[in-house]
Amino acid sequence: MDVQYIHHHAAIESSIGLNPTPLLELSAAIGSGNLSLGGEVGFDTASSSFIKYNAGIGMNKPDFSAALLLTDKGQTLKASYVHSVNPFHSVAAEMAHRFSSLENSFTIGSSHAVDPFTVVKTRFSDNGKAAMLCQHEWRPKSLITFSAEYDSKATHAANPKYGISLALKP
Repeated sequence: MDVQYIHHHAAIESSIGLNPTPLLELSAAIGSGNLSLGGEVGFDTASSSFIKYNAGIGMNKPDFSAALLLTDKGQTLKASYVHSVNPFHSVAAEMAHRFSSLENSFTIGSSHAVDPFTVVKTRFSDNGKAAMLCQHEWRPKSLITFSAEYDSKATHAANPKYGISLALKP
């Protein structure tokens, strides 16, 4: 069962399974056109424990977006930034810090509109992975997507991964 309340500057959503030991989830967000704040929590009634809790704050301007998120039950802090270079090109970066292992990670990416129907996206991370995606809208709301990923640090014969997706919408 889902319950939602949506207002111009706020939203609350709650869901609970209709079984003897349901999962209970609650999320809420509040904000204006430039700044937003939100969070979510999940509770497992079978084990009487929280299975997730996350919080974040974000800022949006016409040419950039920035966000700071506390995820993984408060174990990971992520900072992200997306900059719109022009209407056809964007660049992005994300940094993450895990408090339990003191591990840091970094990812950069880009998005390029080749034409009004085709987008090419790239991603490079400090863990040695590089990925690319090409998506084409061949009919209104119908997309075909090709993707590839290469892991340079794979211990076995680092074979690239390939994917194809077809999304058809009426």
